[in-house]
Amino acid sequence: MPTNFTVVPVKDNSKKGKNRIEEDDEDDNNVLKEEDEGATGDGVPKENSPFINNTDIDKGNSYDGTNMALFEEEMESNPMVSSLLNKLANYTNLTQGAQEHEEADDDEGPKKKAVKSPQMGTFMGVYLPCLQNILGVILFLRLTWIVGTAGILESLASVVLCCSCTMLTAISMSAIATNGVVPAGGSYYMISRSLGPEFGGAVGLCFYLGTTFAGSMYILGTIEILLTYIVPQAAIFVAEKKEDEVNALLNNMRVYGTCCLALMSLVVFVGVKYVNKLALVFLACVILSILSIYAGVIKTIFEPPDFPVCMLGNRTLQNTNFDSCLKTDFVNNMTVTTKLWGLFCDGRDLNATCNEYFVNNNVTLVQGIPGLKSGVISENMWSTYGPLGMLVENKELSSLEATDNSQDVYLPYVFNDISTFFTLLVGIYFPSVTGIMAGSNRSGDLRDAQKSIPIGTILAIATTSFIYVTCVVLFGASIEGVLLRDKFGDSVKRNLVIGTLSWPSPWVIVIGSFFSCCGAGLQSLTGAPRLLQAIARDGIVPFLQVFGHGKANGEPTWALVLTAGICEIGILIASLDAVAPILSMFFLMCYLFVNLACALQTLLRTPNWRPRFQYYHWALSFLGMSLCLALMFICSWYYAIVAMAIASCIYKYIEYRGAEKEWGDGIRGLSLNAARYALIRLEEAPPHTKNWRPQVLVLLNVDSDQGVKHPRLLSLTTQLKAGKGLTIVGNVLEGTYLTKDTESKKAELNIKSAMSAERTKGFCHVVVSSNLRDGVSHLIQSAGLGGMKHNTILMAWPGTWRQSNDPQSWKNFIETVRESTATQHALLVAKNVDSFPTNQDRLGEGTIDVWWVVHDGGLLMLLPFLLRQHKVWRKCKMRIFTVAQMDDNSIQMKKDLQMFLYHLRLDAEVEVVEMHDNDISAFTYEKTLVMEQRSQMLKQMQLSRTEREREAQLIHDRNTASHATINDKAEGGLDRVHMTWTKEKLFTERNRNRECNSNVVVRDLFNMKPEWESLNQSNVRRMHTAVKLNEMVVNKSQGAHLVLLNMPGPPSNRGGDENYMEFLEVLLEGLNRVLLVRGGGREVITIYS
Repeated sequence: MPTNFTVVPVKDNSKKGKNRIEEDDEDDNNVLKEEDEGATGDGVPKENSPFINNTDIDKGNSYDGTNMALFEEEMESNPMVSSLLNKLANYTNLTQGAQEHEEADDDEGPKKKAVKSPQMGTFMGVYLPCLQNILGVILFLRLTWIVGTAGILESLASVVLCCSCTMLTAISMSAIATNGVVPAGGSYYMISRSLGPEFGGAVGLCFYLGTTFAGSMYILGTIEILLTYIVPQAAIFVAEKKEDEVNALLNNMRVYGTCCLALMSLVVFVGVKYVNKLALVFLACVILSILSIYAGVIKTIFEPPDFPVCMLGNRTLQNTNFDSCLKTDFVNNMTVTTKLWGLFCDGRDLNATCNEYFVNNNVTLVQGIPGLKSGVISENMWSTYGPLGMLVENKELSSLEATDNSQDVYLPYVFNDISTFFTLLVGIYFPSVTGIMAGSNRSGDLRDAQKSIPIGTILAIATTSFIYVTCVVLFGASIEGVLLRDKFGDSVKRNLVIGTLSWPSPWVIVIGSFFSCCGAGLQSLTGAPRLLQAIARDGIVPFLQVFGHGKANGEPTWALVLTAGICEIGILIASLDAVAPILSMFFLMCYLFVNLACALQTLLRTPNWRPRFQYYHWALSFLGMSLCLALMFICSWYYAIVAMAIASCIYKYIEYRGAEKEWGDGIRGLSLNAARYALIRLEEAPPHTKNWRPQVLVLLNVDSDQGVKHPRLLSLTTQLKAGKGLTIVGNVLEGTYLTKDTESKKAELNIKSAMSAERTKGFCHVVVSSNLRDGVSHLIQSAGLGGMKHNTILMAWPGTWRQSNDPQSWKNFIETVRESTATQHALLVAKNVDSFPTNQDRLGEGTIDVWWVVHDGGLLMLLPFLLRQHKVWRKCKMRIFTVAQMDDNSIQMKKDLQMFLYHLRLDAEVEVVEMHDNDISAFTYEKTLVMEQRSQMLKQMQLSRTEREREAQLIHDRNTASHATINDKAEGGLDRVHMTWTKEKLFTERNRNRECNSNVVVRDLFNMKPEWESLNQSNVRRMHTAVKLNEMVVNKSQGAHLVLLNMPGPPSNRGGDENYMEFLEVLLEGLNRVLLVRGGGREVITIYS
């Protein structure tokens, strides 16, 4: 849909405006240079450059006009539309390697030349490079053999299958390539930016390995042509026996292949520009060779070439060691034996002993190239698969079989050098359709990459598919079947089989294919190191960063060394047929992920997914992905598994050790969609008791420098969760977000660092609130999302609440306890949390003691079980104590509890502790008295500052007598204090109370009775429970590694909050590691399956 723009001129009366516009024009001319300076370390321009937040360009261009004064502040970070459009118009994509060359030229100063704009079009930039990379060694050396072995129909099926795969991949690649500017980097850039660094790195390295092994394949093809068809005399290893010919050939391939690799690597190292200049020469060789094939096929209609094949019975003979296809010849009126006779008999005499099959069958000559009119197409329609060592035979010819065929392997027959079957041939053929990424790899050199890549790539695939289909049909219709199955042309005097068909001479194909393979090998050794260098410079694989360096001009020296080393592995394999399936795996995996990237982006409908290429669909991408996966297992299931294992290992390595990258990839979008779907499903109903696990909100405190106060809380969380479920680490800063922005970010960074150190997997949430109480309340209410909300709150016990001058600290603690009860969240409070074990500790034999006083839904039972799953607590045993009253049958309680634990599948020792209804001790009364006196003091301390100052002034004006009277009253009855407390007097009174408490045994108890009677009896009873329970816990569990205890609820009347803290302090006195547990009001453990 066309979009109309209307440009409205706006007058600016300021003279500075005119000057500023001129300065803008000068700056815009340097946009490209400044973009390069703003590039990130991974070689990719910054996301905000050159359009937004480009402060380097606009520093001197402050806005002085009046027309847009309303937007003055925004213009510091966001450009005006006119400036933006101007920069867009001047923005060009860098050519491949331009950035590296510019870095090398930085020292030249004024000599530095401007980078020329890319000028290559569709034909030269995409179509011809793709054509050169697709057509190559397999077409010239193996296609005739594939047609003869698989037959025309199955060969066509292989071609259609492989070409369909590459065509569907090209459609997906075109969509990705036209979805924005594709910088130099091609396929790796597209995959990594679409699927994320993990997939990008894994697939990028697979693509690199595929390209490297392709170099091995092309070098092996070059040496095979050289030693088999051009100069066979150059062979170093010569087989003395026929059965040693295969090993001799492989050894020759290894030696010459290594030398050729060294030579090619040296050429690439010395100057890539020579390789690029020779590319057109190599392409011309390919095109001329293909034209000669078609010309030769046409010539067979009128005059088939003379390439006879000698047959013994129905078996094909190697005619390299004899001249005439005759057993005997008539020379000078005499019958003499031929060289063929000597190969099958133990002598040249007519009465020599000969091979039985040789005696029983006649030799005949069959025309190797009968031509299109011969009707040989019907014979070549079907497959002829066989095992290793199977004779190449023509079933149409008559034959008398011998009784003993054991000596056949030593005779000059044409054999299968490998076992043949359909899937193997597909694996060998597939490399002939690779190379479709050649255009996208040159994206930096294209004038209009978004237009050229789709058109050029798809046309190249269509052209090569047509060539392959026609070649399969024409080969099957023109060449005799036994010659097609003769891989090395042994039956036609070691001529290249496809060369026998070409016109005007077989040497056209031989020389053309030789230079074609040389060029393809050089291109692979040129492209693979640059691909590795791009991956290394992205920084996603740490151990590869050394390969990102190179020569001063950016040439990847170290990457070239590694590439040559890997390429040597393929050469040592030495067999073209064994190397081809290996690189097929890596290329197929790369194509698979290109299709996956396109399908994901289409299905997720990400806002940035707007390709200019419109002829794509997610179903086509999915079909292409399925085809790639199927072809991987069709070619070789074990190679497929190995390739996938390599990719998986690289993926996991990048995930755990790689650099953090955010490229807006499709996998992240998929994760977001999956998370959204799961959250919507989770919100439909609360979790069943069987699925309940603690989803923890950890309330963490930070110090004045935003450092984490109690990191052991995170350790405890890790041990409790073992990486499962939800963990939210929350923190509250007091103030406003505008003033505490920096502190908030610093606190979040420190908390995340602590979480990483303690191996706590979860989320961090820092809230800035006007006061701490409201902030904690907001966290408890709003942390989490949908069904993924916390159900448990973990916090540290405020150990210094008695020493704190600010009562708000312990009041916040009690309010958090109340709020967790109101919101039905379970609550865990860790006392002495800094003494809890770290994740590196290993506790020895010991116990985790559970004091089950009231039923809280089973959380007390579940927590020790979860802790013991972690290696820190694994050796600890679980003990459960429950309290029996006077009316309870403790023996029956123990049996019932044991049965309950049996049904819960928990292994624990059970003990029932009897708490008798004893009289309340004097110690309890004294504790309660001290508590209430302190409570009164704290209440007095809560007077406002103005009231305290007023009271202080009144006291100063009073006479000494009245002042003494007030002091006497204070000493006489501490339970009713009616004076104003200053800070100094509070500390004096506190010390005096401590002395009284320490000497409580020596006091006269009868004199204290009046004070006891004035105490709140409810407080006395609560203190009695705390004292008695503490005695039992200390007696039984003082040596335990951890004590879990029911946490009493706070009083409904907020006036007794200080007393509540005292009760808990008495309850926990003398215990080291304690976890107070308060249930969330629901069952969390069940006896049912």
